Amino acid sequence: MWEKISVIWKIPELRTKIGLTLLMLAIYRVGFQIQVPILDQEQVKRVTNQAGGVADMFKTVAMLSASQLQDVTIFGLGIMPYISASIIFQLLGSVYPPLEQLQKEGEAGRKKINEYTRYATFFLCLLQSWFYIASYVEAQGMVAADFQNSAGNLIWYWKIATVLTMTGGTIFLMWLGEQIDEFGIGNGISLLIMAGILARMPIAGWQLLQSATFEVSGTRGKLGIEALIALAAMFVAVVAGVVFITLGQRRITMQSAKHVRGRRVFGGTKNYMPLKVNQAGVMPIIFASSLLLFPMFIFSNLAKVSSSEGWWGRTVGFFAEIFSREHGYVYNICYLVLIYFFCYFWTAITFNPKDMADNLKNFGSFIPGYRPGKRTADYLEKVMVRITYVGAGFLALVAILPTIVSKALNVDYNVASFYGGTSLLIAVSVAFDLVQKIDSHLVMRNYTGLLEK
Repeated sequence: MWEKISVIWKIPELRTKIGLTLLMLAIYRVGFQIQVPILDQEQVKRVTNQAGGVADMFKTVAMLSASQLQDVTIFGLGIMPYISASIIFQLLGSVYPPLEQLQKEGEAGRKKINEYTRYATFFLCLLQSWFYIASYVEAQGMVAADFQNSAGNLIWYWKIATVLTMTGGTIFLMWLGEQIDEFGIGNGISLLIMAGILARMPIAGWQLLQSATFEVSGTRGKLGIEALIALAAMFVAVVAGVVFITLGQRRITMQSAKHVRGRRVFGGTKNYMPLKVNQAGVMPIIFASSLLLFPMFIFSNLAKVSSSEGWWGRTVGFFAEIFSREHGYVYNICYLVLIYFFCYFWTAITFNPKDMADNLKNFGSFIPGYRPGKRTADYLEKVMVRITYVGAGFLALVAILPTIVSKALNVDYNVASFYGGTSLLIAVSVAFDLVQKIDSHLVMRNYTGLLEK
């Protein structure tokens, strides 16, 4: 393995691409340390360290979008507005005919859709940053006295400057991702998200060591050495399971029709159509967790402003508890149901059995035992429904695993989140994509790939 890794640095083009990618990621991480200039630092620390409500919501969003909303930095919005715009256009492409036609136009259509996505990202950044400053920064009293007006709110021109700063930060991140796509290696946006996830690992590891002791049984409130060994073994097992399911495929046998030209026979060869078990990827978990942020945020804040006395206070407190991520069984049940729903929903959008059957027919291929056309499309749909059920079950298990680890071993949720959920899926998927891109460069130059024996 070390010989294969050393070969990477012997190829000038590949070495340049990796170096440029690392430089871009370093710039991205530096931007997260630069806060906007309107903040009262003591109040920021107090709000950041509190639990529940807005803090929990922002921690969840940070896992999905490579953002740092708690610290109010210039890159605070992360890349989430661009991801949201991309998802919107992908969904519209399945129901809006002009966009669907653009998707079928190949490279020209893709460039046009990317242009529309950038415009949508800009407007989403303006809206999200304005709402974020008004509902979080001002509402939590995080504005320094020098930037407040007589009413105690942020001065309007400083608010506009902050909105434009945060918008410019997200646009700059989008540009960084595109530069990695063009001149670096790997998918730029995915690498930015992965860098944000991996940057949290040292902090989570330090929290785990602070809550542990190296005695056999441990002391009260501390994890023992056996718990640390169990956590390490569980982490390896979970990563291996995620890799196994991520690469899992159902191969459907295909055969091309024979063509006789003169005295020669062409075609008639067998090959395979790979259908991924986890066709929806990480999108169902992102959709489900994003949707459940709203009841968690609403009820937790209503519980704070409502008195615990009376029926209203008890009702709001009850719903705030059952929709909390760590303690609410209703939250976890809704989480699982939504993951299954969005698995089938996203698969139905991204996988069109009718188009696939038509493409097979046009290229003179067929699935043995099924007539080209509708019969083939029905068969592909039936197979996809079955394997999607398995993929959805896997995603549900991975999504709920951090909560199980946190409750069973009394581990902080930020540490337990690396044992499943969105973070682990994104990190594994992006890592495999990056290795495959490096492999393509190595194989092209007659070297052995990293994944080859």
